[in-house]
Amino acid sequence: MKPRRKARIVAFQALFEVDEAGHDKVASLEHRMAENPVADEQRTFCRSLYYGTLDNLAPLDQAIQQVAPEWPLAQMAPVDRNILRLAAYELLADESTPSKVTINEAVELAKLFGSDSSARFVNGVLGTLYTMRDQLAPTLSAPNASALDSHEQDGVQANTQGG
Repeated sequence: MKPRRKARIVAFQALFEVDEAGHDKVASLEHRMAENPVADEQRTFCRSLYYGTLDNLAPLDQAIQQVAPEWPLAQMAPVDRNILRLAAYELLADESTPSKVTINEAVELAKLFGSDSSARFVNGVLGTLYTMRDQLAPTLSAPNASALDSHEQDGVQANTQGG
């Protein structure tokens, strides 16, 4: 499996866990990375996607809702919702990956984790999001190194306090 795909899978699984179970965001990612080790060079990519998505959840949800108004997020399958959030963040705020690759990777995640119709749904929403990205991107911010460090420090404090 490609290292960046594995990083996306780990980020997606942690997002899903936080969304569905309400687990601690730092602990969820660290547990997922412990269970499914990510290559050192991809740990930063994984954290950037994960925390960037979480830090921009409201504007991401708004963007997704804007391009898929007939599918309220609360009624969307949790797998689809979290794949869309992760890919929308990567499309709109992370310029390190070509847009076509981001969409393809999201479709692959949907095939792996979603229902029979997930891949088609994710592809359609992200295709529309891609065409509207210039209108949506200014509302998002990418986490910088100090923000990632801050999230990691939150995790260290939570672990030392038993949380």
